[in-house]
Amino acid sequence: MDEQISDSVAKFDRIRKAHQSEVAEDYVEMIAELIADVGEARAVDLAARFGVTAPTVNATVQRLQKEGLVTAKPYRSIFLTQEGQALAHYCKERHQIVRSFLISIGVDERTAEQDAEGVEHHVSPQTLEKFKYFVSAQGKNQN
Repeated sequence: MDEQISDSVAKFDRIRKAHQSEVAEDYVEMIAELIADVGEARAVDLAARFGVTAPTVNATVQRLQKEGLVTAKPYRSIFLTQEGQALAHYCKERHQIVRSFLISIGVDERTAEQDAEGVEHHVSPQTLEKFKYFVSAQGKNQN
């Protein structure tokens, strides 16, 4: 019984940690995307893309500053630190792996994109590696 409880605690601890990092990961990924697409990331653009209010974005950006992921000044663009850039790169790659895996098992592209947004935050490194291997093997089999 103790092992069952321990496993349960570990599982829910992992889920809680994933939930805590989800917002930060989504924000750094979106900031990187905005910078790549339009040359800058502004709070108003983040609010529009996430469907949230400007105060929500400002509070999140302040938290990301404290975590060392972004730099920002009032009424200026938001920039990723080196740590923020690394996290954004990792998140984008993880998203693409999950999305590609879902498509490779027959999920349509639109649904795969939507589902990947949720799954990517909760997939373990081991499972992500298996997804990556599966997608890679599927690509080789199609050649």
